[in-house]
Amino acid sequence: MAGSQRPVPPVGPRSKPAAPTRVEPPLRKPPQLMYLSRKEEEEGSQTSAADQNETTLSLATPAPAATRPVSAPQAAAVSRSDDERFETASLEGLTMADLMGAADGPSRQGRSSRSAGSAPAAASSSRPARTVDDFDFDEEAFLAALDENEPVGATGDVVTGTVISAESDGVYVDIGGKAPGFMPKAEAGLGVIGNLKERFPKGQPVEVLVTREQNADGMVTISARALALRHSWERVKQLEADGKVVQVKVSGFNRGGVTCDLEGLRGFIPRSQLQNGENHEQLVGTSFAVAFLEVNVDTRKLVLSEKRAASASLLAQLEVGQLVDGQVVSVKPYGFFVDLGGVSGLLHQSSITGVHLRDIRQAFTQGERLRALVTQIDPSRGRIALNTALLETQPGELLTAKETVMAEAEDRANRARLLLRQHEQEAG
Repeated sequence: MAGSQRPVPPVGPRSKPAAPTRVEPPLRKPPQLMYLSRKEEEEGSQTSAADQNETTLSLATPAPAATRPVSAPQAAAVSRSDDERFETASLEGLTMADLMGAADGPSRQGRSSRSAGSAPAAASSSRPARTVDDFDFDEEAFLAALDENEPVGATGDVVTGTVISAESDGVYVDIGGKAPGFMPKAEAGLGVIGNLKERFPKGQPVEVLVTREQNADGMVTISARALALRHSWERVKQLEADGKVVQVKVSGFNRGGVTCDLEGLRGFIPRSQLQNGENHEQLVGTSFAVAFLEVNVDTRKLVLSEKRAASASLLAQLEVGQLVDGQVVSVKPYGFFVDLGGVSGLLHQSSITGVHLRDIRQAFTQGERLRALVTQIDPSRGRIALNTALLETQPGELLTAKETVMAEAEDRANRARLLLRQHEQEAG
């Protein structure tokens, strides 16, 4: 039939095509590493091939929850301590010679007996023994090298050398070191030296002072000027100790005094110690005698006095036991200062009379003249000690018969000198 329709089958719900199943690859565990010592490796080599394959498979596949039991050799290796693994007990009591491989020493034998499972004694004895001679050590050559490179001269030492050459900036002197000593031009001596070659000809012996020890090149810095200054201070100190009077020439002046040269040193004379201190600038170029007030080597201080020189010349004319005339110029609680004609002496209260004085003015007053014995002289300090008690025939006579004591002072002084000599002999 033209108008007929084909029957259509009922359409039900369509089912979706099944998705292809995806096979998940098995999870792979990262390979694990195990440390095996050589000894463990030897022990492991004795195991069966099946055990080795099983161990390899167990490392490559994921580990199950339950762990595989460890073999007996591995458990023993884990349980061993570091001391046993490295055999530290076998190192006890060993000397350096044992460690270096001494041939048949007792320590080596003891080590072999103490270490279990160590190499045979024959293998250790096969090493060549090493001795000190193997290092080619020569003690004499070593000491000679030390002597050759020993520094020459420490700072402050006095050395003697020979002039090698004189240059424009200084002088080179052979003082026995690996390098010559160098003396700068400013240290060539006291004063100004114009021509070093004339002053220091080649081959001339010279004594110098080391002012700086050797540098990296072995050169030592030396000075003739420093040595001359040291000798000058030594001579000046001795002159002061002896109480000497010296002649100086004034080289300059300032507001406080004048300057002069003494033994190559610069000295100073204060205005108060000059006889003509008011016009001290006119003294430049003149010469006169001075004595020492202060000599200090550490501070380089040299102070002189013209007035003390005048006193020192008078001191040189005095001697112990001499009877002198003087005048009381000052009264102190401890005694009298007596002018002896340009120099003062001290009459101490203990030397006035043989009895105790409540007031020393009971014996003398200021301005009164007296006669006394010289009992002590100190030239370096300019001090003179006087005594009137020695002129008494009995203690306290000076208070009751002072005129008689002074009138008979000459005769009484002779007796007093005998007493002084006896005291000196007893003391000596």
